Amino acid sequence: MAVPAFQSVADMFLYRVSATPDLEAFRRPEGEGWRSYTWRQTGDEVRAVASGLRALGLQDENRVAILCSTRIEWIFADLGILVGGGATSTIYPSNTAPECAYILKDSGAVVCFAENDAQVQKLLSERANTPDLKHIVVIDGAGSADGFVVSWADLQKKGNERHAADPSAYETVAKSVKKTQIATLIYTSGTTGQPKGVELTHDQWLYEGEAIDNLNIMTTADVQYFWLPLAHVFGKVIEMAQIRIGFATAIDGRIEKIVDNLAVVKPTFMCAVPRIFEKVHNKVVATAKEAGGAKWKIFQWAFGVGKEVSKLRQQGMQPGGFLGLKFAVANKLVFSKLQQRFGGRMRFFISGSAPLSRDMAEFFHAAGLLILEGYGLTESSAASFVNRPEKFKFGAVGLPLPGTELKIAPEDGEILIRGRGIMRGYHNRPEDTAQALDAEGWLHTGDIGEVDPDGFLRITDRKKDLIKTSGGKYVAPQALEGKFKAICPYVSQVVVHGDNRNYCSALIALDVEAMTKWAGENGMGSKSYAEVVADPKARELISPFVDQLNSGLASYETIKKFAILPRDLTVEEGDLTPSLKLKRKVVEKKFIDLLNGFYADAHEKL
Repeated sequence: MAVPAFQSVADMFLYRVSATPDLEAFRRPEGEGWRSYTWRQTGDEVRAVASGLRALGLQDENRVAILCSTRIEWIFADLGILVGGGATSTIYPSNTAPECAYILKDSGAVVCFAENDAQVQKLLSERANTPDLKHIVVIDGAGSADGFVVSWADLQKKGNERHAADPSAYETVAKSVKKTQIATLIYTSGTTGQPKGVELTHDQWLYEGEAIDNLNIMTTADVQYFWLPLAHVFGKVIEMAQIRIGFATAIDGRIEKIVDNLAVVKPTFMCAVPRIFEKVHNKVVATAKEAGGAKWKIFQWAFGVGKEVSKLRQQGMQPGGFLGLKFAVANKLVFSKLQQRFGGRMRFFISGSAPLSRDMAEFFHAAGLLILEGYGLTESSAASFVNRPEKFKFGAVGLPLPGTELKIAPEDGEILIRGRGIMRGYHNRPEDTAQALDAEGWLHTGDIGEVDPDGFLRITDRKKDLIKTSGGKYVAPQALEGKFKAICPYVSQVVVHGDNRNYCSALIALDVEAMTKWAGENGMGSKSYAEVVADPKARELISPFVDQLNSGLASYETIKKFAILPRDLTVEEGDLTPSLKLKRKVVEKKFIDLLNGFYADAHEKL
C-alpha cells in the first residue's frame, strides 16, 4: 500500500491509526503478563492526552517536557504533545532538580509530565526558577488542590470531555501542524558542560521515518522489544520509524527485566547500546569458563567453527559440506542456548549511541546473532548511517540513509553530514549553531572517520578524544577500550588515558556481578566489592588480559600501567550518560591523583 506524503508527525500518526486500526501497536507489562494496544486504542489514548493539553491551555509550538522513564505513557504523552500542536522537550529521570529546572527554563516549557511523586517534588522544589511552567501532569500520583499538579487520569478526563464537546477540534489542530514547526527539543545528555537543546522539526522526523522505511528491513509483521531511554534521540527515532512502518513494540524501560522479558515477548529485532552486548558476552564467556572441562572445550570449539562461518557470511556466502555439518552441531550444542536468551526469533539487533567493537560484533555473529551498527547524532536526528541485514561490515557503521550526504574534511578527517535529518539549530545558542552548521549546511560532527571503497563509513574516534602522547603519537582510546571489553569477561568500563603523557595507562572498572561470583569461588565471599577489587588476586586476574590486549598493539599504544577502580562507573555517580556513554573527562578528573601517580617517575619519552 502506497504511503502518502505527510505534513507532520501528527499527520503521519493519524494515517497510521486509520490505515491499520486493528493491528497491534504496543505491549506493556501489566501484572504477571502483558497488555496489548491496537493502533485504534493507541489513537484513543493519544487523543485524550492531546485534547487534555489543549484544555490546560496548550498553544501551537508550546514546549511540554517529559520527565519519565521508558514506559508506554511516555509514548502517549509525546504523541499527545505533537498531535496537540506542541513540541516535546526531554528530561532524563536521573537529572537533579537544578538540571530539570535548567531545561524547563531554557525550553520555556509550560507543562511537564512527571512519572511519580518523587519527580514532582523535584519540580516543586525549583518552582521559583521555572516561571513559564503552568502545570505538572503526574502519571503515577494524585493532583494538587490548587490544580498546579494534575493527575494523568484527570488530564485524560479533561481531554475526553473536550472531545465530546467539539469532536472536530482534535483533527483540526493535528492537520494544522506544519513540517517546519519544531517537534522536539532534545537536550543532549552531554559528556561535558551544560546540555544544549537541539531543535528538530516535524520534517526531520518525517525524513527519518521515510528513510528507514525505504531500507525495507522492517515490516508490520515485526515485533520490537524496546527499553532505550526515550529522552535520548536513539529511542526517539525508533518511535518515528514505528509510526511510519506500523510494527508492534513491547515497551519496558527496566534494564534488569530485559533478559526475562525477551523470553516472553520473542521479538524479531531490538535496538541496544554496546554495554548490553558486552554484559551478555561477559556472562556467557564467564559461565562457560566456570563449567570447565569438556563444556569449556566444546564452547571454544563451537565459537571457532562459528567464526569460520561468520567470515563466509560476511562475504555473502553460506557454509556447506563438512563446515556446514560442524556448524549445525555447534548451533545445537551452544549457539541455540544463546539465541533462546533473546527469545529465539531475533532477526537482528541495531546498535548505536556508542562504538561497538568489531570483536564483539563477530562474537555474536559467530553464534548466529547479527548486530547492525548504526551512527548518527542528536543533531542529525539519530539515524544517519546503518548497516543492512543483506549488506553489512563489522567495524563500520554502515552506509548513509537515503537522502543523507557525507563528506570527510580533508584537513583532519572530520565527518561532515548534510540532509533533511540535520537539526534546525541549538535552542537560544546562535554561536554554537554557527560553529556546528557551516554556510553550506554541513553538520560538523566532531567525529573522525574514513570511507572504504564500498562506501561504508568507519569511525576512528572522537575528534576531542584522540590522545596525542608526548612523543607525538596519536592513539584512539575508544578502539583500545572496545578491544579490551571483548577479551576480558570481568570488565565493566575501561578508560584509556595518555594525552600529553609519555605513554598510555588505563583505569579499569570491573563488573559487580561477575566479580561477586568470582570472589565467592576464590574464598573472598565475605568481602565487600571494594575489598575484592583491591585484593592482589584481582590484579592477578586482570593483568593477563591487559597483556593479551598489548600483544596486538603498536608499542606506543600499549597500556604500560593500569589500576582497578574501587567501584563501577555508573549513571548515578555521573560517570556515564543516561545512554551509558562514558564521560571520559569527568572520570579522568575524579581519578586524577591516581592517573598522575602513574607518571610520577616517568621520564623516558616513547
